Amino acid sequence: MNINADTVIIGAGPAGLFQVFELGLHDISSHVVDALPQPGGQCTELYPDKPIYDIPALPVCGAQELVDRLLKQSEPFSPEFHLGQEVRCLTREGDGTFHVETSTGTVFNARTVVVAAGVGAFQPRRLKLDAVEDLEDKVIHYKVSDPAVFANKRIIVLGGGDSALDWVLELQGIARHVTLVHRSSNFRAAPASVTKFMNLVEAGDADFVQGNVVSLEQRGGVLESVGVMDADTPRRDIELDHLLVFYGLSPRLGPIAEWGLDRVKSQIEVDTEKFQTSMPGVFAIGDINTYPGKRKLILSGFHEAALAAFAVKQYLDPEAKVHLQYTTTSTRLHERLGLKEAE
Repeated sequence: MNINADTVIIGAGPAGLFQVFELGLHDISSHVVDALPQPGGQCTELYPDKPIYDIPALPVCGAQELVDRLLKQSEPFSPEFHLGQEVRCLTREGDGTFHVETSTGTVFNARTVVVAAGVGAFQPRRLKLDAVEDLEDKVIHYKVSDPAVFANKRIIVLGGGDSALDWVLELQGIARHVTLVHRSSNFRAAPASVTKFMNLVEAGDADFVQGNVVSLEQRGGVLESVGVMDADTPRRDIELDHLLVFYGLSPRLGPIAEWGLDRVKSQIEVDTEKFQTSMPGVFAIGDINTYPGKRKLILSGFHEAALAAFAVKQYLDPEAKVHLQYTTTSTRLHERLGLKEAE
């Protein structure tokens, strides 16, 4: 059975969820498809407890908390979610609509499509050492679902980016001890996070070891230590209870690469007026798109979703004039948000 849809949003991360809200303000309904079994994208899958500090009006917000807030915000518009399925096919039909088909056989007849697929089908970059497979999801982890698991444990964190530094700072007050291992003293994390971490090191509340993990030392199937080596220092063995690996994500565009959209490497080219792709009626927002001056920030994705919604409305009804309305004063928007009934 085909599902008729005004808009199919591919991706249920923060940008895709906010797109639901922005389209709803224009009285456009949404169907949201995501390969993950729950909405939230990377925020839910990789770092649900990671604190986020650059969401307007929220001095600090957990990643899962942000997702929950976005879901609550979209509720007045009753989006339909199709989770645990990957969009395999997107083709433009002769009448200008789009045939969208997923891995589970769900078929949409969509008037417009918004690609909000983040970095595509992603997976964490794994530690490449012997015997890793037997220890993964037991004492070797690529994400943190429950920080309480690491209470009073000796933790080693691998990586030098935001995720690695954020979790060192988060777990420092939970774990017995935290050690960060990175190949150099140059980090790819926010300067404020690096400063906080180095202050912990100076105070003796955390350790930093420069080098690469070259071996896993086990006894009776239990990971007891890791061997770390650096070009300028001899091998060092560090005892631990859990190893957290944050080497980043390995993006894979997957079927998106076959849809005929203009790309720069693994990102879809868009304009900055409509955030439309090279295929009219198909828009792209969030980390999946690229344009001059692009910054991969959740905040940027929200901005893109707002402008894309105006463009989608204009595309669906080219003869209509799309007016700018304010949620503070527009009675029409209040009705769509369900506020008039509440009054």
